[in-house]
Amino acid sequence: MTRYLLSIYQPDGPVPPAERLAEIGRDLETLNVELRAAGGWVFDGGLHPASTATVLRPGSGEVLMTDGPFVDSKEHLGGIKIIDAPDLDAALGWAAKLTRATGLPVEVRPFQG
Repeated sequence: MTRYLLSIYQPDGPVPPAERLAEIGRDLETLNVELRAAGGWVFDGGLHPASTATVLRPGSGEVLMTDGPFVDSKEHLGGIKIIDAPDLDAALGWAAKLTRATGLPVEVRPFQG
């Protein structure tokens, strides 16, 4: 099995209505049950808004710390799911289910080693 990071990208802007969030929550729970039953679930979690981020960068001999996201963009990392899958096709299948559950883009990347 290979370990994959599924990165969920969330647009900036207002939080969806409570009814939509409840629907997403139900769909995610269904996906998580299926993923656990298949033995592929490792870890997952949602993140607070990008405005809560702190970025550390190397400077000339010191570390510079700034508030907010690393880049200015229209979407930011909103959550992650770490899974074990036999191959990239299987990981892409789980990512497609995650995209359908959340309505958000998902990036799939294998871990090294």
